[in-house]
Formats: sequence, structure tokens, C-alpha cells
Amino acid sequence: MKVILTEEIRGLGTRGEVVTVKDGYARNFLLPKNLAREATTGNMKQIEHERRKWALLAQQEKDAAQKAADKVKGVKIRIEKRVGENGHLFGSVTANEIADALAAKGIEVDKRRIELAQPIKTAGVHDVEVRLHRDVTAQIQVEVVGQGAEQVAEAAAAPEATTEAE
Repeated sequence: MKVILTEEIRGLGTRGEVVTVKDGYARNFLLPKNLAREATTGNMKQIEHERRKWALLAQQEKDAAQKAADKVKGVKIRIEKRVGENGHLFGSVTANEIADALAAKGIEVDKRRIELAQPIKTAGVHDVEVRLHRDVTAQIQVEVVGQGAEQVAEAAAAPEATTEAE
């Protein structure tokens, strides 16, 4: 089924594009959520008129994303997680935790905009990409600090101290 996208859908196309999708995907997902319209001649004419409006809207969105990227770029956040031996985390740092840490600094970023290539499962400094717009990205640094690292180090040092005292 041919549809005209009314919103940008990652992996499918941009706003105003005519794409071919499976009938069920169009009927059950795209059309009910107003993400697309059926590609009829009447809808094609209507979309042509809306494309001008969308071009202006897209530029405004890109400018707003660029301003947000300038605020986010180079920000360093610190997240404390429980660690075991060798600096490996129990679990991993999620995009939600990164978004919460940014919010604590006064920077609002949707968790879906934070792209983790791989889950963060080790302590240390990691570079994370924040995609604010299709053409605008910013890099932030996430420092993962072991919550149990001090206790593990103290526990390892404590038996040696007691044997020396005896």
C-alpha cells in the first residue's frame, strides 16, 4: 500500500514522502496514529500545499535542536552504580538514568534521544551521543563511578592491615 508520511519515521522516510508499506502496517499502525495518509490524488494535492509549511517548521525544529545541542555539548555527568570486582557493574547504565542525570543539571533531554551504541557495563568515562534532530547531534561524557568501589578497596586493605598489626 502506498502512503504519504505526515511525520518522520526512522528507517522509513521523512515527512511528505510517498512510501510503499505492507497493508497491515499502514492500516494498524500508520493510519490510526496519523503518521501517514493513503496516497490518493486528493491527498497528494493537499500534501503539496502542506510541504511549504513543513519546510518552515522543519527549519524551526532544526534551529531549536541546534540551540539545545549547544547547551548539551561537552556536558559531563556522573552516575554512581554498584560495582563488583574488576570494575564491572551490576546491571548497566541506561538512557533513562543518563536523562535523569541531565535533568538534575537542568538540561531536559528525552531518553529516546540518547543513543547508546552498546550498554555501559564498566566503570570509567564513556562518550554518549545525543541525537536531538535528524541532522543535529551532541556528545556528552558519562562518568560511571563505582558505588561499592570504596568499600571493596577498604575491605581488601583491611585484612592486610590487621595481619600487619598482629
